[in-house]
Amino acid sequence: MDRIRGEFIDIIEWTDDGRDTIVWRFPRYGNEIKMGARLVVRESQVAVFVNEGLLADVYQPGTYTLSTRNMPVLSTLKGWKHGFESPFKAEVYFVTTRQFTDFKWGTQNPVILRDAEFGMVRVRAFGTFAAQVVDAAALLRELVGTDPQFRTEEVGEHLRRLIVSKLGSALGASGVPLLDLAARQDGIGQQLAKALTLELSATGIAIPRFYIENISVPPEVEAAIDTRSRMAITGNLDDYAKLQAADAIPLAAANPGTGGDALGLGVGMALGQRIVQSTSGAAAAAVPPQPVPAPAAPAPSDVPPPLPAAPRWFIAVGGQQQGPYDEGTLAGQVAAGNLTRTTLVWRSGQAAWQPADQVPELASLLADVPPPLPPQG
Repeated sequence: MDRIRGEFIDIIEWTDDGRDTIVWRFPRYGNEIKMGARLVVRESQVAVFVNEGLLADVYQPGTYTLSTRNMPVLSTLKGWKHGFESPFKAEVYFVTTRQFTDFKWGTQNPVILRDAEFGMVRVRAFGTFAAQVVDAAALLRELVGTDPQFRTEEVGEHLRRLIVSKLGSALGASGVPLLDLAARQDGIGQQLAKALTLELSATGIAIPRFYIENISVPPEVEAAIDTRSRMAITGNLDDYAKLQAADAIPLAAANPGTGGDALGLGVGMALGQRIVQSTSGAAAAAVPPQPVPAPAAPAPSDVPPPLPAAPRWFIAVGGQQQGPYDEGTLAGQVAAGNLTRTTLVWRSGQAAWQPADQVPELASLLADVPPPLPPQG
Protein backbone atom coordinates (compact mmCIF):
# COMPACT_ATOMS: atom_id res chain seq x y z
CA MET A 1 0.00 0.00 0.00
CA ASP A 2 2.88 2.40 0.72
CA ARG A 3 4.23 1.74 -2.76
CA ILE A 4 0.85 2.30 -4.43
CA ARG A 5 0.17 5.41 -2.36
CA GLY A 6 3.60 6.80 -3.30
CA GLU A 7 2.67 6.64 -6.97
CA PHE A 8 -0.04 9.25 -6.40
CA ILE A 9 1.62 11.51 -3.83
CA ASP A 10 3.48 14.30 -5.59
CA ILE A 11 3.70 16.87 -2.75
CA ILE A 12 6.66 16.76 -0.37
CA GLU A 13 6.09 18.84 2.76
CA TRP A 14 6.26 18.74 6.56
CA THR A 15 3.97 20.39 9.10
CA ASP A 16 5.59 20.11 12.53
CA ASP A 17 3.03 19.01 15.11
CA GLY A 18 5.52 18.99 17.99
CA ARG A 19 7.88 21.43 19.63
CA ASP A 20 10.98 19.27 20.03
CA THR A 21 11.77 17.89 16.55
CA ILE A 22 14.87 19.34 14.90
CA VAL A 23 15.20 17.03 11.85
CA TRP A 24 12.49 14.91 10.18
CA ARG A 25 13.00 12.57 7.21
CA PHE A 26 10.22 12.50 4.62
CA PRO A 27 8.90 8.89 4.40
CA ARG A 28 8.66 7.41 0.89
CA TYR A 29 8.58 3.79 -0.17
CA GLY A 30 12.01 2.91 -1.56
CA ASN A 31 12.91 6.64 -1.34
CA GLU A 32 11.36 7.07 -4.83
CA ILE A 33 10.35 10.63 -5.69
CA LYS A 34 8.73 11.53 -8.99
CA MET A 35 10.40 14.09 -11.14
CA GLY A 36 8.03 17.03 -11.34
CA ALA A 37 6.75 16.63 -7.75
CA ARG A 38 6.14 19.78 -5.73
CA LEU A 39 8.35 20.55 -2.75
CA VAL A 40 6.91 22.91 -0.11
CA VAL A 41 9.38 24.37 2.39
CA ARG A 42 7.77 26.58 5.02
CA GLU A 43 9.25 29.42 7.02
CA SER A 44 11.62 28.24 9.77
CA GLN A 45 12.48 25.16 7.65
CA VAL A 46 15.02 24.05 5.08
CA ALA A 47 14.89 20.85 2.99
CA VAL A 48 18.01 18.79 2.33
CA PHE A 49 18.28 16.12 -0.40
CA VAL A 50 20.67 13.21 0.22
CA ASN A 51 21.54 10.83 -2.63
CA GLU A 52 23.24 7.52 -1.79
CA GLY A 53 24.73 8.98 1.39
CA LEU A 54 25.98 12.12 -0.35
CA LEU A 55 24.40 15.49 0.48
CA ALA A 56 23.06 17.06 -2.70
CA ASP A 57 20.73 20.08 -2.72
CA VAL A 58 19.53 22.40 0.09
CA TYR A 59 16.25 24.31 -0.39
CA GLN A 60 15.28 27.46 1.48
CA PRO A 61 11.62 28.39 2.28
CA GLY A 62 9.44 28.40 -0.82
CA THR A 63 7.60 26.12 -3.29
CA TYR A 64 9.60 24.22 -5.93
CA THR A 65 8.81 21.92 -8.84
CA LEU A 66 11.42 19.19 -8.80
CA SER A 67 13.11 19.13 -12.17
CA THR A 68 16.63 19.17 -13.51
CA ARG A 69 16.50 22.95 -13.53
CA ASN A 70 15.71 23.16 -9.78
CA MET A 71 18.03 20.29 -8.76
CA PRO A 72 21.47 21.31 -10.04
CA VAL A 73 23.63 19.14 -7.77
CA LEU A 74 21.41 16.05 -7.79
CA SER A 75 21.00 16.30 -11.58
CA THR A 76 24.78 16.34 -11.95
CA LEU A 77 25.15 13.33 -9.68
CA LYS A 78 22.48 11.37 -11.57
CA GLY A 79 23.73 12.35 -15.01
CA TRP A 80 20.19 13.02 -16.29
CA LYS A 81 19.60 14.67 -19.57
CA HIS A 82 17.46 17.77 -19.78
CA GLY A 83 13.77 16.91 -19.56
CA PHE A 84 14.16 13.47 -18.00
CA GLU A 85 10.91 12.80 -16.11
CA SER A 86 11.30 9.33 -14.52
CA PRO A 87 11.29 8.84 -10.72
CA PHE A 88 14.57 9.22 -8.84
CA LYS A 89 15.73 7.93 -5.48
CA ALA A 90 16.75 10.39 -2.78
CA GLU A 91 16.19 11.00 0.93
CA VAL A 92 14.58 14.30 1.89
CA TYR A 93 15.30 15.75 5.36
CA PHE A 94 13.40 18.74 6.73
CA VAL A 95 15.45 20.76 9.24
CA THR A 96 13.85 23.24 11.66
CA THR A 97 15.68 26.57 11.78
CA ARG A 98 13.58 28.28 14.46
CA GLN A 99 14.96 28.84 17.96
CA PHE A 100 14.42 26.14 20.59
CA THR A 101 14.08 28.08 23.84
CA ASP A 102 13.22 25.35 26.34
CA PHE A 103 16.78 24.20 27.15
CA LYS A 104 17.78 24.34 30.81
CA TRP A 105 21.26 24.09 32.29
CA GLY A 106 22.81 23.91 35.75
CA THR A 107 26.07 23.03 37.50
CA GLN A 108 25.79 19.59 39.07
CA ASN A 109 29.07 20.22 40.94
CA PRO A 110 30.27 23.65 42.14
CA VAL A 111 32.71 25.67 40.05
CA ILE A 112 35.79 26.96 41.91
CA LEU A 113 36.68 30.62 41.31
CA ARG A 114 39.48 32.83 42.62
CA ASP A 115 38.03 36.06 44.04
CA ALA A 116 40.10 39.07 45.13
CA GLU A 117 38.09 39.58 48.35
CA PHE A 118 37.07 36.06 49.40
CA GLY A 119 39.87 33.97 47.91
CA MET A 120 38.90 30.54 46.58
CA VAL A 121 35.11 30.37 46.33
CA ARG A 122 32.81 27.57 45.15
CA VAL A 123 29.78 28.80 43.17
CA ARG A 124 26.80 27.13 41.57
CA ALA A 125 24.69 28.54 38.74
CA PHE A 126 21.67 27.64 36.64
CA GLY A 127 19.58 29.17 33.87
CA THR A 128 18.22 28.63 30.37
CA PHE A 129 19.46 28.99 26.80
CA ALA A 130 18.20 28.85 23.22
CA ALA A 131 19.65 26.79 20.36
CA GLN A 132 19.18 27.26 16.62
CA VAL A 133 20.31 25.41 13.50
CA VAL A 134 22.24 27.77 11.21
CA ASP A 135 23.86 25.19 8.91
CA ALA A 136 21.58 22.26 8.07
CA ALA A 137 24.19 20.45 5.99
CA ALA A 138 26.76 20.51 8.82
CA LEU A 139 24.14 19.30 11.29
CA LEU A 140 23.29 16.29 9.11
CA ARG A 141 26.95 15.43 8.64
CA GLU A 142 28.09 15.81 12.24
CA LEU A 143 25.12 14.86 14.46
CA VAL A 144 22.06 13.51 12.66
CA GLY A 145 23.46 10.96 10.23
CA THR A 146 20.59 8.71 9.11
CA ASP A 147 18.33 9.35 12.11
CA PRO A 148 14.76 9.68 10.73
CA GLN A 149 13.67 11.95 13.60
CA PHE A 150 16.28 13.96 15.49
CA ARG A 151 14.89 15.58 18.67
CA THR A 152 16.14 18.17 21.13
CA GLU A 153 16.67 15.56 23.85
CA GLU A 154 19.36 13.93 21.71
CA VAL A 155 21.51 17.06 21.66
CA GLY A 156 20.43 18.73 24.92
CA GLU A 157 22.75 16.77 27.22
CA HIS A 158 25.72 17.44 24.94
CA LEU A 159 24.99 21.17 25.04
CA ARG A 160 24.61 21.19 28.83
CA ARG A 161 27.97 19.48 29.35
CA LEU A 162 29.61 21.94 27.00
CA ILE A 163 28.09 24.88 28.91
CA VAL A 164 29.36 23.66 32.29
CA SER A 165 32.86 23.16 30.85
CA LYS A 166 32.88 26.75 29.56
CA LEU A 167 31.22 28.38 32.59
CA GLY A 168 34.24 28.35 34.90
CA SER A 169 36.60 29.84 32.33
CA ALA A 170 34.02 32.48 31.36
CA LEU A 171 33.47 33.58 34.98
CA GLY A 172 37.22 33.61 35.65
CA ALA A 173 38.04 35.52 32.47
CA SER A 174 35.37 38.13 33.17
CA GLY A 175 37.36 39.50 36.14
CA VAL A 176 34.11 40.44 37.90
CA PRO A 177 34.26 40.36 41.74
CA LEU A 178 31.95 37.90 43.44
CA LEU A 179 29.78 40.67 44.91
CA ASP A 180 29.22 42.15 41.42
CA LEU A 181 28.30 38.94 39.58
CA ALA A 182 24.57 39.52 39.99
CA ALA A 183 24.82 42.91 38.26
CA ARG A 184 26.92 41.50 35.41
CA GLN A 185 24.94 38.32 34.64
CA ASP A 186 23.65 39.65 31.30
CA GLY A 187 27.13 40.53 30.06
CA ILE A 188 28.55 37.17 31.13
CA GLY A 189 25.63 35.40 29.42
CA GLN A 190 26.39 37.20 26.15
CA GLN A 191 30.07 36.20 26.37
CA LEU A 192 29.09 32.58 26.95
CA ALA A 193 26.65 32.64 24.01
CA LYS A 194 29.43 33.80 21.68
CA ALA A 195 31.91 31.24 23.02
CA LEU A 196 29.42 28.38 22.71
CA THR A 197 28.39 29.41 19.19
CA LEU A 198 32.04 29.40 18.13
CA GLU A 199 32.57 25.98 19.73
CA LEU A 200 29.48 24.52 17.99
CA SER A 201 30.08 26.09 14.56
CA ALA A 202 31.30 22.77 13.12
CA THR A 203 27.96 21.12 14.00
CA GLY A 204 25.81 23.87 12.46
CA ILE A 205 24.25 24.90 15.81
CA ALA A 206 24.32 28.41 17.31
CA ILE A 207 23.40 29.66 20.79
CA PRO A 208 21.63 32.99 20.17
CA ARG A 209 20.42 33.45 23.77
CA PHE A 210 22.03 32.45 27.06
CA TYR A 211 20.53 33.41 30.42
CA ILE A 212 22.04 33.09 33.90
CA GLU A 213 19.12 33.08 36.33
CA ASN A 214 21.06 32.67 39.56
CA ILE A 215 24.61 32.35 40.92
CA SER A 216 24.80 30.98 44.48
CA VAL A 217 27.67 30.57 46.95
CA PRO A 218 28.16 28.24 49.96
CA PRO A 219 26.44 29.18 53.27
CA GLU A 220 29.71 30.26 54.92
CA VAL A 221 30.38 32.77 52.14
CA GLU A 222 26.81 34.06 52.42
CA ALA A 223 27.38 34.53 56.16
CA ALA A 224 30.58 36.48 55.46
CA ILE A 225 28.74 38.70 52.97
CA ASP A 226 25.96 39.33 55.51
CA THR A 227 28.52 40.21 58.17
CA ARG A 228 30.26 42.66 55.86
CA SER A 229 26.91 44.24 55.01
CA ARG A 230 26.10 44.73 58.68
CA MET A 231 29.52 46.25 59.30
CA ALA A 232 28.96 48.68 56.43
CA ILE A 233 25.58 49.66 57.90
CA THR A 234 26.93 50.24 61.42
CA GLY A 235 29.80 52.36 60.11
CA ASN A 236 32.74 51.20 62.27
CA LEU A 237 34.00 48.20 64.20
CA ASP A 238 33.18 49.67 67.62
CA ASP A 239 29.52 50.01 66.71
CA TYR A 240 29.57 46.55 65.18
CA ALA A 241 30.89 45.06 68.45
CA LYS A 242 28.08 46.79 70.31
CA LEU A 243 25.59 45.40 67.82
CA GLN A 244 26.94 41.89 68.38
CA ALA A 245 26.58 42.32 72.14
CA ALA A 246 23.01 43.52 71.74
CA ASP A 247 22.18 40.55 69.51
CA ALA A 248 23.67 38.13 72.04
CA ILE A 249 21.53 39.37 74.96
CA PRO A 250 18.36 37.38 73.96
CA LEU A 251 20.49 34.27 73.41
CA ALA A 252 22.09 34.63 76.83
CA ALA A 253 18.70 35.08 78.47
CA ALA A 254 17.42 31.92 76.79
CA ASN A 255 20.54 29.93 77.81
CA PRO A 256 21.53 30.90 81.37
CA GLY A 257 24.87 29.59 82.62
CA THR A 258 28.54 30.34 82.37
CA GLY A 259 28.29 31.84 78.89
CA GLY A 260 25.39 34.06 79.92
CA ASP A 261 27.20 35.24 83.08
CA ALA A 262 30.32 36.11 81.11
CA LEU A 263 28.26 37.87 78.47
CA GLY A 264 26.37 39.80 81.14
CA LEU A 265 29.65 40.87 82.71
CA GLY A 266 31.01 41.96 79.33
CA VAL A 267 27.86 43.92 78.47
CA GLY A 268 27.92 45.51 81.94
CA MET A 269 31.50 46.61 81.42
CA ALA A 270 30.57 48.09 78.05
CA LEU A 271 27.60 49.95 79.55
CA GLY A 272 29.78 51.19 82.43
CA GLN A 273 32.30 52.55 79.98
CA ARG A 274 29.51 54.33 78.10
CA ILE A 275 28.22 55.87 81.38
CA VAL A 276 31.72 57.06 82.35
CA GLN A 277 32.19 58.55 78.90
CA SER A 278 28.81 60.29 79.11
CA THR A 279 29.60 61.62 82.62
CA SER A 280 33.01 62.85 81.53
CA GLY A 281 31.41 64.52 78.54
CA ALA A 282 28.82 66.26 80.73
CA ALA A 283 31.51 67.45 83.19
CA ALA A 284 33.59 68.77 80.35
CA ALA A 285 30.57 70.60 78.98
CA ALA A 286 30.01 72.31 82.39
CA VAL A 287 33.53 73.83 82.43
CA PRO A 288 33.68 77.03 80.39
CA PRO A 289 36.06 76.78 77.48
CA GLN A 290 39.52 78.22 78.02
CA PRO A 291 41.49 79.96 75.30
CA VAL A 292 44.00 77.63 73.78
CA PRO A 293 47.35 79.22 72.95
CA ALA A 294 48.57 78.71 69.46
CA PRO A 295 51.21 75.96 69.43
CA ALA A 296 54.68 76.99 68.52
CA ALA A 297 56.10 75.50 65.38
CA PRO A 298 58.42 72.68 66.43
CA ALA A 299 62.01 72.77 65.45
CA PRO A 300 63.11 70.19 62.93
CA SER A 301 64.98 68.32 65.65
CA ASP A 302 61.81 68.11 67.84
CA VAL A 303 59.73 66.15 65.29
CA PRO A 304 59.03 62.71 66.81
CA PRO A 305 59.43 59.53 64.77
CA PRO A 306 56.34 57.74 63.37
CA LEU A 307 54.24 55.77 65.84
CA PRO A 308 54.90 52.03 65.88
CA ALA A 309 52.34 49.87 64.11
CA ALA A 310 49.70 48.44 66.43
CA PRO A 311 49.71 44.62 66.64
CA ARG A 312 46.97 42.82 64.70
CA TRP A 313 45.31 39.96 66.60
CA PHE A 314 43.45 36.89 65.35
CA ILE A 315 41.07 34.89 67.55
CA ALA A 316 39.44 31.45 67.20
CA VAL A 317 35.65 31.46 67.70
CA GLY A 318 33.67 28.27 67.23
CA GLY A 319 36.55 26.62 65.41
CA GLN A 320 36.77 29.48 62.88
CA GLN A 321 39.50 32.10 62.54
CA GLN A 322 38.36 35.71 62.91
CA GLY A 323 40.30 38.95 62.60
CA PRO A 324 42.56 40.74 62.33
CA TYR A 325 41.60 43.06 65.25
CA ASP A 326 43.46 45.82 67.02
CA GLU A 327 43.45 46.03 70.83
CA GLY A 328 40.57 48.52 70.79
CA THR A 329 38.41 46.12 68.80
CA LEU A 330 39.40 43.21 71.06
CA ALA A 331 37.68 45.03 73.94
CA GLY A 332 34.44 44.78 71.98
CA GLN A 333 35.07 41.06 71.45
CA VAL A 334 35.48 40.68 75.23
CA ALA A 335 32.20 42.51 75.75
CA ALA A 336 30.50 40.26 73.18
CA GLY A 337 31.78 37.13 74.90
CA ASN A 338 33.84 36.04 71.89
CA LEU A 339 37.18 36.59 73.68
CA THR A 340 37.60 34.79 77.03
CA ARG A 341 40.58 33.60 79.02
CA THR A 342 40.60 30.26 77.19
CA THR A 343 40.12 31.66 73.69
CA LEU A 344 43.03 30.87 71.37
CA VAL A 345 44.77 33.99 70.01
CA TRP A 346 47.67 34.67 67.66
CA ARG A 347 49.60 37.63 66.28
CA SER A 348 52.70 38.10 64.20
CA GLY A 349 55.73 36.94 66.17
CA GLN A 350 54.02 34.08 68.03
CA ALA A 351 55.18 30.56 67.28
CA ALA A 352 51.70 29.04 67.75
CA TRP A 353 48.17 29.82 68.94
CA GLN A 354 47.97 30.41 72.72
CA PRO A 355 45.13 30.85 75.25
CA ALA A 356 44.45 34.52 75.85
CA ASP A 357 45.30 34.40 79.58
CA GLN A 358 48.84 33.25 78.67
CA VAL A 359 49.56 36.32 76.54
CA PRO A 360 50.86 39.22 78.75
CA GLU A 361 49.73 41.90 76.26
CA LEU A 362 46.07 40.91 76.81
CA ALA A 363 46.17 40.82 80.61
CA SER A 364 44.61 44.27 80.95
CA LEU A 365 41.70 43.35 78.66
CA LEU A 366 40.94 40.17 80.62
CA ALA A 367 41.41 41.64 84.08
CA ASP A 368 37.67 41.70 84.78
CA VAL A 369 36.83 38.43 82.98
CA PRO A 370 36.40 35.58 85.52
CA PRO A 371 38.08 32.22 84.93
CA PRO A 372 35.95 29.14 83.99
CA LEU A 373 33.90 27.70 86.82
CA PRO A 374 35.30 24.59 88.52
CA PRO A 375 33.52 21.27 87.86
CA GLN A 376 30.20 21.08 89.67
CA GLY A 377 29.31 18.09 91.87
